[in-house]
Amino acid sequence: MNIFADFNARIVKAVEALDLKDKEGGTLDLSRIAVEPPRDASHGDLATNAAMVLAKPTGQNPRALAEKLAEALRGDADIASAEIAGPGFVNLRLKDAFWHTHLAALLGEGRNYGRSTIGGGRKANVEYVSANPTGPMHVGHCRGAVVGDTLANLMAFAGYDVTKEYVINDAGSQIDVLGRSAFLRYREALGEAIGEIPPGLYPGDYLIPVGQALAEEFGLGLLEMPEDEALAIVKDRTVDAMMAMIREDLALLNVHHDVFFSERTLHADNAKKIRAAIADLTLKGHIYKGKLPPPKGEKPDDWEDREQTLFRSTAVGDDMDRALVKSDGSFTYFAADVAYLKDKVERGFVDLIYVLGADHGGYVKRLEALARAVAGDTVKLTVLLCQLVKLFRDGEPVRMSKRSGDFVTLRDVVEEVGRDPIRFMMLYRKNDAPLDFDFAKVTEQSKDNPVFYVQYASARCHSVFRQASEQLGEANFDRNRLAASVAALTDEGEIALIRKLAEYPRLIESAALSLEPHRLAFYLYDLASGFHAQWNRGHDNPDLRFVKVNDRESTYARLGLVQAVSDVLTSGLTLIGADAPTEMR
Repeated sequence: MNIFADFNARIVKAVEALDLKDKEGGTLDLSRIAVEPPRDASHGDLATNAAMVLAKPTGQNPRALAEKLAEALRGDADIASAEIAGPGFVNLRLKDAFWHTHLAALLGEGRNYGRSTIGGGRKANVEYVSANPTGPMHVGHCRGAVVGDTLANLMAFAGYDVTKEYVINDAGSQIDVLGRSAFLRYREALGEAIGEIPPGLYPGDYLIPVGQALAEEFGLGLLEMPEDEALAIVKDRTVDAMMAMIREDLALLNVHHDVFFSERTLHADNAKKIRAAIADLTLKGHIYKGKLPPPKGEKPDDWEDREQTLFRSTAVGDDMDRALVKSDGSFTYFAADVAYLKDKVERGFVDLIYVLGADHGGYVKRLEALARAVAGDTVKLTVLLCQLVKLFRDGEPVRMSKRSGDFVTLRDVVEEVGRDPIRFMMLYRKNDAPLDFDFAKVTEQSKDNPVFYVQYASARCHSVFRQASEQLGEANFDRNRLAASVAALTDEGEIALIRKLAEYPRLIESAALSLEPHRLAFYLYDLASGFHAQWNRGHDNPDLRFVKVNDRESTYARLGLVQAVSDVLTSGLTLIGADAPTEMR
């Protein structure tokens, strides 16, 4: 039910009927023809660039060609007018009967309206959050969690076969530090005075219950074991405890992953998977022995001025080659990334999407290069970077959490303002733009608070139906009966609302294809604004009220419009991961 795709096909058919010829003798490229809403709604319902993109290859004046096309389109039974604008745009205005038919069809589809097959069942892996299991989720993870989760929902709604994935970084030095930090809390639980937490260890109070659990399970047993053996047990127990806490934190935000992938599995069996991935790149000619200079004059921890096994990533688009195996035979962090990406490809994913924090900007080119080396053109890898979120309360920066040690936890924020304001507002800026989150503003009940404004529109829709039930004496309103009456909608505000509803399928497809879930939040705000405006018009003019006791046909038609608005608001809020309330107090 994407009317833009529908009219694009009609316009292409009209162009073909004009029998235009490429002046160079080639085949005309009709794929550049686009149909969009006009920038100014007063210009019409749809606008096409067809004449402008075809003028040059056909050697014609764009406005003259636009007039030929407009004349052909005026014969379409659904088109009320076709006018030329600017250098050659064709603006179309559709007949009210078309909008009535579309609304009736929308009511038939209900909350499936906007669902698309544009994804074609392509297997997509959306990896997001993937925080180190070294503590509770903090607000820095919150934005990526919402962006990744909503994007995955959108893509699934648009016809992709989506897997939501979290990679557990349970290998490496940070896990050693975590184990030693938890072991210290274990000794504390046994009654030892540990004093101030030493620098380099995790100081947060969240490890205290981990230490207590270890003391209850092992008593003094861990102190009697060799250190390596004891730390191995402590690390396992602590990672499990941290991941349980992380899952709970994410659940508070209504984020649920399909797969939790353990990085440690890549290192199992003498790093079998990592070795296989490097061997595969070697066969493809991407591996060599050599030395690397320190990047940009810096010396990261895994850099060494010795011959190493290197990935020739500059040959596939990276800024510099990457070390995989150090001179001592140990693997770099990037070697695990190679094996992990290869594992995703072997699982059949063709769209690989990584949602990372802005501090991971340096990973973009190396991951893109790796995807080309591992899978060539058979997969598409995209990295979305989420800029920082700054927390405020009435304009003042929010202080850190005592429980975490040095940051504001996700749980702190959810418990103070609720899940829905967080999920909506984290999408109310594009992911690559900084975002200020003010606790006071996201909970105020005003038009200036987008999440309240959208949810209030949902509640108001249900309020209209409760009012209709009371005044008309009907407990339920059959959708088919409402759809049969929509021809009674003739007010310009009513038709404008139908036009806005008709944008939803296109919005779903464009947001999924462009990987821009923020578009959904903006659209819902615009739809809510249009609905509130029409409600206010009825408040001022009794003839425009949704419920008119003495005019049931008009009432049924308007209830059909309200039901459609409710369906789309519910659909969109569900994709965002928020509720569509039936009432608000």
